Amino acid sequence: MISAQDLSPSALAALLAFHADAGVEWLLEEEPVDRFAEFEAMKAARGNGRAAATGGGRAEAVFQPAAPQATVSPTPTQSRDVRPSLPAASVPQVAIPDAQAIQEARFAAESARSLAELRVAMEGFAGCNLRNSARNLVFAEGDPASGIMIIGPMPYADDDRDGQPFAGRLGDMLTRMLAGIGLSRETVLLTNVVPWRPPGNRVPTAREADICRPFIERQIALAEPKQLMLLGNFTARFFLGGNDTIHQLRGEWRDLAIGGITVPTLATLHPQDLVTAPVNKRFAWQDLLAFKARIRG
Repeated sequence: MISAQDLSPSALAALLAFHADAGVEWLLEEEPVDRFAEFEAMKAARGNGRAAATGGGRAEAVFQPAAPQATVSPTPTQSRDVRPSLPAASVPQVAIPDAQAIQEARFAAESARSLAELRVAMEGFAGCNLRNSARNLVFAEGDPASGIMIIGPMPYADDDRDGQPFAGRLGDMLTRMLAGIGLSRETVLLTNVVPWRPPGNRVPTAREADICRPFIERQIALAEPKQLMLLGNFTARFFLGGNDTIHQLRGEWRDLAIGGITVPTLATLHPQDLVTAPVNKRFAWQDLLAFKARIRG
């Protein structure tokens, strides 16, 4: 087994980045440790110290302070981020109560008067812990004046690495989907519900989605799209509600009232659905033709 001490700083950083991209979130000790016994020993040490301090005027001679918490290794159930750590000033490690985080997100979003201001507000927002594991904020990209907005669920690994929505293989698939109806990345506005990649490409939790909701709703309000396309299960359920699958929600135009405007909205399959199950391409093509007819009509 290769020890971390045997690696150069650059090799170690590359290894950690590889594990992070592979979805590894935590490191564990090689041998099990009885933390319950350690905790009891620490309590006993504290108790002995307090007793000595109040027992006879010799506290300074017999008091034994508890061991600093920093010397205790984490248990297998405790977390340790394996990504190369970013400066604390740029990625605050904070835990904010859900209600407070949502309120702060709403205030930050509503204070923005343009997409550029909204991006700055999101870069300074510390209420969603997803930003602590993500490499980049993945913000909207494309032409806000086009009147066409396409929303996915979240950044994937390629998006997080490049700092742009729909990068890599899935981005190539979306590019082909758009080209089929005469559109391109440059002639639409691309974005995601959640702007930070969840570890391991997992689905965002309800808490994370609620915290990020003010930001995506503000993007829609500022861009004022004439047509909206929702990609995939998570995105369709986020905006349309319910627990129906994308196969039940796709292909039907709905009026979505959001951010003070009402937008004709069509849900369809995500590029990931087409990559993993090519049979889905025929359903996506039907939806794309319906979208083309609407924007050309």
